Amino acid sequence: MEARDNELQKELDATVHARKELGPEYEAELIESFLEKVEQRLDGTLDQRMRRRLAEHQMVVARGAAPSPSHGSGGGSTFGERFGFGIVTLVLAVPLSAIGVVNEGLPGLIVTWAGIVGVNAVQATGRMPWQRRGKPDSDWD
Repeated sequence: MEARDNELQKELDATVHARKELGPEYEAELIESFLEKVEQRLDGTLDQRMRRRLAEHQMVVARGAAPSPSHGSGGGSTFGERFGFGIVTLVLAVPLSAIGVVNEGLPGLIVTWAGIVGVNAVQATGRMPWQRRGKPDSDWD
């Protein structure tokens, strides 16, 4: 991966050098060219990741095992995911509470915390209220 980063660094250096030589009138074209190279690199990386995940999922299905949450199943989440989600919502609760109190007072605070508790409850159950039990959890099934 570091070799790829070195290639991008060289491309960026070359773009900056070309901009110095050509002047600001070619700046937009140079930036667009560099961003296209970055986009191509990202597309390649994403394609590679998706192919790898698809292959992992196909291996799991071929072995007859149930897909784990890391293989695209939305049915469960690990303790770390739940813990991280809880921490993030608590961090966001502070400014949201302040906004609710400043704008609406106690009713704003109550609505804010009802939303926070609701979001955490839905995340903890692993299912959205509109999902049915018999329905597959992912597009892979």
